[in-house]
Amino acid sequence: MAHILLTFEDNRLAGALFGQFDEHLAIIEQKLKLDAAARGNQVEIRGEPMAAEQARRTLESLYERLQSGAEIGGKDVEGAIRMAVAQDDQLDLPTLENKGKMSLAQISTRRRTIHARTPTQDAYMRALDRAELVFGVGPAGTGKTYLAVAHAAMLLERGAVDRIILSRPAVEAGERLGFLPGDMKEKVDPYLRPLYDALYDMIPAEKVERALAAGAIEIAPLAFMRGRTLSNAAVILDEAQNTTSMQMKMFLTRLGENARMVVTGDPSQVDLPPGQVSGLIEALRVLNGVDKIVTVRFKAADVVRHPLVQSIVEAYDEDAAKRAPAGAGVDRASRRSVAG
Repeated sequence: MAHILLTFEDNRLAGALFGQFDEHLAIIEQKLKLDAAARGNQVEIRGEPMAAEQARRTLESLYERLQSGAEIGGKDVEGAIRMAVAQDDQLDLPTLENKGKMSLAQISTRRRTIHARTPTQDAYMRALDRAELVFGVGPAGTGKTYLAVAHAAMLLERGAVDRIILSRPAVEAGERLGFLPGDMKEKVDPYLRPLYDALYDMIPAEKVERALAAGAIEIAPLAFMRGRTLSNAAVILDEAQNTTSMQMKMFLTRLGENARMVVTGDPSQVDLPPGQVSGLIEALRVLNGVDKIVTVRFKAADVVRHPLVQSIVEAYDEDAAKRAPAGAGVDRASRRSVAG
Protein backbone atom coordinates (compact mmCIF):
# COMPACT_ATOMS: atom_id res chain seq x y z
CA MET A 1 0.00 0.00 0.00
CA ALA A 2 1.43 3.37 -1.04
CA HIS A 3 1.01 6.65 0.85
CA ILE A 4 1.51 9.99 -0.96
CA LEU A 5 0.99 13.46 0.55
CA LEU A 6 0.68 16.34 -1.93
CA THR A 7 0.75 20.02 -0.99
CA PHE A 8 -0.47 22.76 -3.33
CA GLU A 9 0.75 26.26 -2.49
CA ASP A 10 -2.25 28.25 -3.72
CA ASN A 11 -5.24 27.55 -1.47
CA ARG A 12 -7.70 28.96 -4.01
CA LEU A 13 -6.39 26.75 -6.80
CA ALA A 14 -6.27 23.77 -4.46
CA GLY A 15 -9.99 24.25 -3.80
CA ALA A 16 -10.70 24.33 -7.53
CA LEU A 17 -8.49 21.26 -7.99
CA PHE A 18 -10.33 19.20 -5.39
CA GLY A 19 -13.73 20.39 -6.64
CA GLN A 20 -16.87 21.43 -4.84
CA PHE A 21 -17.38 19.05 -1.90
CA ASP A 22 -14.20 17.27 -3.15
CA GLU A 23 -16.09 15.97 -6.19
CA HIS A 24 -12.93 15.79 -8.31
CA LEU A 25 -11.18 13.70 -5.68
CA ALA A 26 -14.24 11.42 -5.60
CA ILE A 27 -13.83 10.82 -9.35
CA ILE A 28 -10.17 9.92 -8.83
CA GLU A 29 -11.09 7.57 -5.99
CA GLN A 30 -13.73 5.85 -8.08
CA LYS A 31 -11.67 5.50 -11.27
CA LEU A 32 -8.39 4.46 -9.63
CA LYS A 33 -9.87 2.56 -6.67
CA LEU A 34 -7.96 4.32 -3.89
CA ASP A 35 -8.54 6.83 -1.07
CA ALA A 36 -7.90 10.54 -1.55
CA ALA A 37 -8.60 12.80 1.44
CA ALA A 38 -8.22 16.60 1.32
CA ARG A 39 -7.11 18.67 4.31
CA GLY A 40 -6.80 22.35 3.51
CA ASN A 41 -4.37 22.66 0.60
CA GLN A 42 -3.10 19.10 1.01
CA VAL A 43 -4.37 15.78 -0.26
CA GLU A 44 -3.44 12.39 1.16
CA ILE A 45 -3.50 9.47 -1.28
CA ARG A 46 -3.56 5.84 -0.14
CA GLY A 47 -3.79 2.88 -2.50
CA GLU A 48 -1.92 0.45 -4.68
CA PRO A 49 1.46 1.91 -5.72
CA MET A 50 0.65 2.27 -9.44
CA ALA A 51 -2.80 3.75 -8.80
CA ALA A 52 -1.38 6.20 -6.23
CA GLU A 53 1.28 7.34 -8.70
CA GLN A 54 -1.39 7.80 -11.38
CA ALA A 55 -3.43 9.92 -8.96
CA ARG A 56 -0.37 12.05 -8.23
CA ARG A 57 0.30 12.69 -11.92
CA THR A 58 -3.39 13.43 -12.48
CA LEU A 59 -3.56 16.02 -9.70
CA GLU A 60 -0.26 17.68 -10.62
CA SER A 61 -1.28 17.91 -14.28
CA LEU A 62 -4.63 19.47 -13.39
CA TYR A 63 -2.99 21.89 -10.94
CA GLU A 64 -0.62 23.11 -13.67
CA ARG A 65 -3.63 23.68 -15.89
CA LEU A 66 -5.29 25.77 -13.16
CA GLN A 67 -2.07 27.76 -12.73
CA SER A 68 -2.20 28.67 -16.42
CA GLY A 69 -5.63 30.25 -15.88
CA ALA A 70 -7.79 27.42 -17.21
CA GLU A 71 -10.83 25.99 -15.47
CA ILE A 72 -11.42 22.29 -14.91
CA GLY A 73 -14.50 20.13 -14.55
CA GLY A 74 -15.33 16.49 -14.08
CA LYS A 75 -14.64 15.62 -17.73
CA ASP A 76 -11.18 17.19 -17.46
CA VAL A 77 -10.45 15.08 -14.38
CA GLU A 78 -11.53 11.92 -16.20
CA GLY A 79 -9.38 12.86 -19.17
CA ALA A 80 -6.31 13.46 -17.00
CA ILE A 81 -6.85 10.05 -15.37
CA ARG A 82 -7.01 8.39 -18.81
CA MET A 83 -3.71 10.01 -19.75
CA ALA A 84 -2.05 8.98 -16.49
CA VAL A 85 -3.15 5.38 -16.99
CA ALA A 86 -1.97 5.48 -20.61
CA GLN A 87 1.48 6.54 -19.46
CA ASP A 88 1.80 3.32 -17.47
CA ASP A 89 0.37 1.30 -20.34
CA GLN A 90 3.34 2.59 -22.40
CA LEU A 91 1.18 3.37 -25.42
CA ASP A 92 3.14 4.06 -28.60
CA LEU A 93 1.86 7.62 -28.94
CA PRO A 94 3.76 10.95 -29.13
CA THR A 95 2.19 11.98 -25.84
CA LEU A 96 4.29 11.56 -22.77
CA GLU A 97 7.57 12.82 -21.35
CA ASN A 98 9.92 10.51 -19.46
CA LYS A 99 10.18 12.60 -16.27
CA GLY A 100 7.07 11.46 -14.43
CA LYS A 101 5.05 14.39 -15.81
CA MET A 102 2.37 14.29 -18.45
CA SER A 103 2.69 16.54 -21.48
CA LEU A 104 -0.82 16.78 -22.93
CA ALA A 105 -1.47 18.23 -26.36
CA GLN A 106 -3.63 21.34 -26.31
CA ILE A 107 -5.42 23.76 -28.62
CA SER A 108 -5.55 27.38 -27.45
CA THR A 109 -7.74 30.20 -28.73
CA ARG A 110 -8.45 33.56 -27.11
CA ARG A 111 -11.66 32.18 -25.72
CA ARG A 112 -10.53 28.85 -24.30
CA THR A 113 -7.88 26.14 -24.15
CA ILE A 114 -8.69 22.51 -24.86
CA HIS A 115 -6.55 19.68 -23.50
CA ALA A 116 -6.54 16.12 -24.77
CA ARG A 117 -8.79 13.83 -22.75
CA THR A 118 -7.70 10.50 -24.22
CA PRO A 119 -4.43 9.22 -25.70
CA THR A 120 -6.02 9.11 -29.15
CA GLN A 121 -7.23 12.70 -28.84
CA ASP A 122 -3.66 13.61 -27.91
CA ALA A 123 -2.29 11.90 -31.01
CA TYR A 124 -5.01 13.51 -33.16
CA MET A 125 -4.22 17.01 -31.90
CA ARG A 126 -0.52 16.50 -32.58
CA ALA A 127 -1.31 15.17 -36.05
CA LEU A 128 -3.35 18.30 -36.77
CA ASP A 129 -0.27 20.33 -35.86
CA ARG A 130 2.18 18.52 -38.10
CA ALA A 131 0.27 17.12 -41.08
CA GLU A 132 -1.41 18.88 -44.01
CA LEU A 133 -4.01 16.14 -44.49
CA VAL A 134 -5.49 14.26 -41.53
CA PHE A 135 -8.27 11.68 -41.43
CA GLY A 136 -10.06 11.40 -38.08
CA VAL A 137 -12.35 8.37 -38.11
CA GLY A 138 -14.34 6.66 -35.40
CA PRO A 139 -17.58 6.67 -33.42
CA ALA A 140 -19.65 9.65 -32.35
CA GLY A 141 -18.65 11.52 -29.22
CA THR A 142 -14.88 11.15 -29.57
CA GLY A 143 -14.26 14.83 -30.34
CA LYS A 144 -12.88 14.37 -33.84
CA THR A 145 -14.98 17.16 -35.42
CA TYR A 146 -14.88 19.48 -32.41
CA LEU A 147 -11.09 19.32 -32.20
CA ALA A 148 -10.72 19.87 -35.95
CA VAL A 149 -12.82 23.04 -35.77
CA ALA A 150 -10.94 24.22 -32.66
CA HIS A 151 -7.62 23.73 -34.44
CA ALA A 152 -8.89 25.63 -37.48
CA ALA A 153 -10.03 28.50 -35.25
CA MET A 154 -6.60 28.60 -33.62
CA LEU A 155 -4.86 28.76 -37.02
CA LEU A 156 -7.14 31.59 -38.13
CA GLU A 157 -6.53 33.59 -34.94
CA ARG A 158 -2.77 33.20 -35.30
CA GLY A 159 -2.80 34.26 -38.95
CA ALA A 160 -1.46 30.89 -40.10
CA VAL A 161 -4.39 30.67 -42.54
CA ASP A 162 -6.63 33.33 -44.10
CA ARG A 163 -9.91 31.49 -43.81
CA ILE A 164 -11.79 28.46 -42.54
CA ILE A 165 -13.85 26.42 -45.00
CA LEU A 166 -16.46 24.04 -43.57
CA SER A 167 -18.09 21.38 -45.69
CA ARG A 168 -20.42 18.48 -45.10
CA PRO A 169 -22.71 16.35 -47.27
CA ALA A 170 -25.85 18.47 -47.02
CA VAL A 171 -28.31 15.65 -47.73
CA GLU A 172 -27.42 12.10 -46.78
CA ALA A 173 -27.99 10.60 -50.22
CA GLY A 174 -27.61 12.93 -53.15
CA GLU A 175 -27.48 16.52 -51.84
CA ARG A 176 -30.68 17.69 -53.58
CA LEU A 177 -30.26 21.22 -52.30
CA GLY A 178 -32.91 22.63 -54.62
CA PHE A 179 -35.71 20.96 -52.65
CA LEU A 180 -34.77 22.85 -49.48
CA PRO A 181 -36.26 26.30 -48.76
CA GLY A 182 -34.27 29.53 -48.58
CA ASP A 183 -30.92 30.73 -49.93
CA MET A 184 -27.76 28.61 -49.96
CA LYS A 185 -26.80 29.40 -46.37
CA GLU A 186 -30.30 28.57 -45.13
CA LYS A 187 -30.26 25.32 -47.11
CA VAL A 188 -27.07 23.97 -45.57
CA ASP A 189 -27.11 25.54 -42.09
CA PRO A 190 -29.10 22.72 -40.43
CA TYR A 191 -26.55 20.16 -41.63
CA LEU A 192 -23.57 22.25 -40.50
CA ARG A 193 -24.92 23.08 -37.05
CA PRO A 194 -22.35 20.86 -35.22
CA LEU A 195 -19.57 22.80 -36.91
CA TYR A 196 -21.16 26.12 -35.95
CA ASP A 197 -21.51 24.96 -32.34
CA ALA A 198 -17.79 24.21 -32.16
CA LEU A 199 -16.94 27.56 -33.76
CA TYR A 200 -19.03 29.48 -31.23
CA ASP A 201 -17.20 27.65 -28.43
CA MET A 202 -13.85 28.85 -29.79
CA ILE A 203 -14.72 32.33 -31.12
CA PRO A 204 -17.19 34.90 -29.75
CA ALA A 205 -20.50 34.83 -31.67
CA GLU A 206 -20.17 38.40 -32.99
CA LYS A 207 -16.72 37.60 -34.41
CA VAL A 208 -18.05 34.48 -36.07
CA GLU A 209 -20.81 36.51 -37.72
CA ARG A 210 -18.32 39.14 -38.92
CA ALA A 211 -16.00 36.45 -40.25
CA LEU A 212 -18.88 34.82 -42.12
CA ALA A 213 -19.84 38.16 -43.65
CA ALA A 214 -16.23 38.90 -44.65
CA GLY A 215 -15.62 35.41 -46.05
CA ALA A 216 -12.98 34.52 -43.46
CA ILE A 217 -15.27 31.65 -42.47
CA GLU A 218 -16.98 30.04 -45.44
CA ILE A 219 -19.73 27.47 -45.72
CA ALA A 220 -18.93 25.47 -48.82
CA PRO A 221 -21.50 22.81 -49.79
CA LEU A 222 -19.62 19.78 -51.01
CA ALA A 223 -21.59 19.66 -54.25
CA PHE A 224 -20.33 23.13 -55.22
CA MET A 225 -16.60 22.76 -54.55
CA ARG A 226 -15.62 21.36 -57.93
CA GLY A 227 -13.08 23.45 -59.80
CA ARG A 228 -11.82 25.34 -56.75
CA THR A 229 -8.28 25.40 -55.33
CA LEU A 230 -8.32 25.89 -51.57
CA SER A 231 -5.16 27.77 -50.60
CA ASN A 232 -4.17 29.46 -47.32
CA ALA A 233 -7.14 27.81 -45.64
CA ALA A 234 -8.10 25.34 -42.94
CA VAL A 235 -10.58 23.02 -44.66
CA ILE A 236 -12.82 20.55 -42.81
CA LEU A 237 -15.03 17.89 -44.34
CA ASP A 238 -17.37 16.43 -41.72
CA GLU A 239 -19.58 13.31 -41.98
CA ALA A 240 -17.32 12.16 -44.80
CA GLN A 241 -18.70 8.62 -44.67
CA ASN A 242 -21.68 9.98 -46.64
CA THR A 243 -19.62 11.15 -49.59
CA THR A 244 -19.47 9.17 -52.82
CA SER A 245 -16.14 8.03 -54.25
CA MET A 246 -16.27 10.81 -56.84
CA GLN A 247 -17.08 13.47 -54.26
CA MET A 248 -14.25 12.38 -51.97
CA LYS A 249 -11.66 12.41 -54.75
CA MET A 250 -12.91 15.81 -55.89
CA PHE A 251 -12.67 17.21 -52.35
CA LEU A 252 -9.19 15.85 -51.60
CA THR A 253 -7.80 17.27 -54.84
CA ARG A 254 -8.90 20.80 -53.85
CA LEU A 255 -5.91 21.03 -51.48
CA GLY A 256 -3.82 24.10 -52.32
CA GLU A 257 -0.72 25.89 -51.04
CA ASN A 258 -0.46 26.52 -47.29
CA ALA A 259 -3.70 24.66 -46.68
CA ARG A 260 -4.62 22.23 -43.93
CA MET A 261 -7.32 19.67 -44.60
CA VAL A 262 -9.13 17.48 -42.06
CA VAL A 263 -11.60 14.76 -43.02
CA THR A 264 -13.78 13.32 -40.26
CA GLY A 265 -16.41 10.60 -40.27
CA ASP A 266 -17.68 7.33 -38.87
CA PRO A 267 -17.40 4.44 -41.35
CA SER A 268 -20.00 2.49 -39.32
CA GLN A 269 -22.75 5.08 -40.00
CA VAL A 270 -22.97 5.29 -43.79
CA ASP A 271 -26.31 6.69 -44.99
CA LEU A 272 -25.71 6.23 -48.72
CA PRO A 273 -28.11 4.06 -50.77
CA PRO A 274 -27.45 0.31 -50.67
CA GLY A 275 -24.65 -0.65 -53.02
CA GLN A 276 -23.10 2.83 -53.02
CA VAL A 277 -19.46 2.81 -51.89
CA SER A 278 -18.57 5.32 -49.19
CA GLY A 279 -15.93 7.77 -50.36
CA LEU A 280 -14.38 7.79 -46.90
CA ILE A 281 -13.99 4.02 -46.69
CA GLU A 282 -12.52 3.92 -50.19
CA ALA A 283 -10.12 6.79 -49.45
CA LEU A 284 -8.82 5.09 -46.31
CA ARG A 285 -8.05 2.02 -48.43
CA VAL A 286 -6.61 3.78 -51.48
CA LEU A 287 -4.48 6.24 -49.50
CA ASN A 288 -3.22 3.67 -47.03
CA GLY A 289 0.55 4.16 -46.90
CA VAL A 290 0.69 7.46 -48.79
CA ASP A 291 3.42 9.62 -47.28
CA LYS A 292 2.42 12.69 -45.21
CA ILE A 293 -1.20 11.60 -44.83
CA VAL A 294 -2.06 10.74 -41.23
CA THR A 295 -5.05 8.65 -40.18
CA VAL A 296 -6.12 8.68 -36.54
CA ARG A 297 -8.61 5.99 -35.57
CA PHE A 298 -10.82 6.52 -32.53
CA LYS A 299 -12.52 3.71 -30.63
CA ALA A 300 -15.36 3.42 -28.13
CA ALA A 301 -12.88 3.99 -25.29
CA ASP A 302 -12.27 7.50 -26.67
CA VAL A 303 -15.89 8.63 -26.28
CA VAL A 304 -15.93 11.73 -24.07
CA ARG A 305 -19.67 12.40 -24.02
CA HIS A 306 -22.07 10.86 -21.53
CA PRO A 307 -20.77 7.48 -20.25
CA LEU A 308 -23.80 5.79 -21.80
CA VAL A 309 -22.59 6.83 -25.26
CA GLN A 310 -19.49 4.69 -24.81
CA SER A 311 -21.64 1.75 -23.71
CA ILE A 312 -23.94 2.22 -26.70
CA VAL A 313 -21.02 2.30 -29.15
CA GLU A 314 -19.48 -0.81 -27.59
CA ALA A 315 -22.80 -2.67 -27.73
CA TYR A 316 -23.22 -1.89 -31.44
CA ASP A 317 -19.60 -2.88 -32.14
CA GLU A 318 -20.11 -6.20 -30.40
CA ASP A 319 -23.32 -6.84 -32.34
CA ALA A 320 -21.61 -5.99 -35.63
CA ALA A 321 -18.77 -8.38 -34.82
CA LYS A 322 -21.24 -11.20 -34.15
CA ARG A 323 -23.05 -10.57 -37.44
CA ALA A 324 -19.87 -10.32 -39.54
CA PRO A 325 -19.32 -13.31 -41.87
CA ALA A 326 -16.72 -15.75 -40.62
CA GLY A 327 -13.27 -14.83 -41.87
CA ALA A 328 -14.35 -11.39 -43.07
CA GLY A 329 -11.41 -9.05 -43.41
CA VAL A 330 -11.02 -6.00 -41.21
CA ASP A 331 -9.61 -2.77 -42.61
CA ARG A 332 -6.23 -2.18 -41.01
CA ALA A 333 -4.64 1.20 -40.39
CA SER A 334 -1.43 1.94 -42.24
CA ARG A 335 1.83 2.28 -40.41
CA ARG A 336 1.17 6.04 -40.49
CA SER A 337 -2.19 5.59 -38.80
CA VAL A 338 -2.53 5.97 -35.04
CA ALA A 339 -4.78 3.41 -33.41
CA GLY A 340 -6.84 4.47 -30.42
